Amino acid sequence: MSRLFGRRTVLRDDPGSLRRSACRTILLVMNLASLGDQFQRRFEQTTVAREKALGAARRSIRASANAIRAIHRGELDQAHRLMDESREAIEGGGTAVRGDHPDVYFAGFLQDAQKEYAEARLTEAIVTGSDIPSPEELGVELPPYLNGMAESIGEGRRAILDLLRHGRVEESERILSVMEEMYYLLVSMDFPDAITGHLRRSTDVARSIMERTRGDLSMALVQRNLQEALERHTRQLPGEAPG
Repeated sequence: MSRLFGRRTVLRDDPGSLRRSACRTILLVMNLASLGDQFQRRFEQTTVAREKALGAARRSIRASANAIRAIHRGELDQAHRLMDESREAIEGGGTAVRGDHPDVYFAGFLQDAQKEYAEARLTEAIVTGSDIPSPEELGVELPPYLNGMAESIGEGRRAILDLLRHGRVEESERILSVMEEMYYLLVSMDFPDAITGHLRRSTDVARSIMERTRGDLSMALVQRNLQEALERHTRQLPGEAPG
């Protein structure tokens, strides 16, 4: 022992203090180990849910793509079956992650599936002339719905080109008018990309598609009018004198 500034100072360690410090360390290690186990279980659960949702999204996208091909071939019963499969997959994937794993739900792949599904349903409406379904009727969110609408304009162009090859100009004009109404709706959605899911980029692509389609249809109308004029002129010509 020694005296420092007139006060008595004990140089040896306090056994009680050492025991308390050791206990605190043991409790800390046990607490961290327990937290680590909890984190492991939560990540495992999230991984399982993510795999379920990701598989469902892939099935939905594949079914929607096949449905669009069936629509262009006129196989509407097959298209309806595939679109129903697509919606069921979306609902199953959303159920797997929506409640306990919102970060996975908003990762983007389920929204991509919704967009492809909306595109298929809207393509059917364009081609067949049926009513345009709403996002609520389709069970999809608004940004995927609008981006699907933008992409369905490209499918409308494909349908018009098929019709023009068969000389069905009037039906092509009807589809173009629907595409125009969709485009006007899209350009009115002047909101940040973070809200609309980068709709501006999809709308720009749709605009270029509209311009090319108008040009193709205008050329087809000019050719049809020219052909009809030539046919009328041919009918008005006097017949050749008999030999």
